[in-house]
Amino acid sequence: MDANQETISNPFGMDESCQNCPELCETRENIAHGYGDVGAEFVVLGDSPSEGADESGIPFTGDRERELLDILAAVDMVEDPDAAEPEMKNAFLTYVTRCRHPERPATEEEVMNCEPYLNGEIRMINPELLLPVGQRPLEELAFEYTTLSEDELDVEERHATTIRGRGFEILPMIPPAEQTDEERSAFLEHFSDVLGQDYRQTKGRRGR
Repeated sequence: MDANQETISNPFGMDESCQNCPELCETRENIAHGYGDVGAEFVVLGDSPSEGADESGIPFTGDRERELLDILAAVDMVEDPDAAEPEMKNAFLTYVTRCRHPERPATEEEVMNCEPYLNGEIRMINPELLLPVGQRPLEELAFEYTTLSEDELDVEERHATTIRGRGFEILPMIPPAEQTDEERSAFLEHFSDVLGQDYRQTKGRRGR
């Protein structure tokens, strides 16, 4: 699997007509595969597409999700967070499940069906930092990338902290639409500290 450097939308060529989840095939408008910089050191992981992301096929572009892009813009990772196709800088956006059901969250079986897409993206990008947005994205990373169990990972308790993972650092975030002003400030302060420390040590080291 090779990245298409000429596109930032689904650059790894994931199946755009996937039929693995029959119920989601009936309700989705688009599959929202990963989007962004294939050489990114930061992968942002959401739960599943909002209505806006389902319409556009681009993660985090729905009204309730676009606040995430505002947060990334505050640390200079998004050129224009309001753009229809925002330009990402050193960040890659993706989901645990890529299809939307308007009336319910994805089932465990549907999450398992999407795992190869997520694992493939993370493996290809090999990021320094994973940013799970919400409880299920954090739990999805627990077994594969940490020594912690799902029961030990509460996104509200871990918000704006760093978890040492297997080859990655994990920086959990409460979904922006659910954050208080204080929680948003705490995340931005912590994230800025991480960027300031890690960038000086790792920039240019990865040979990209």
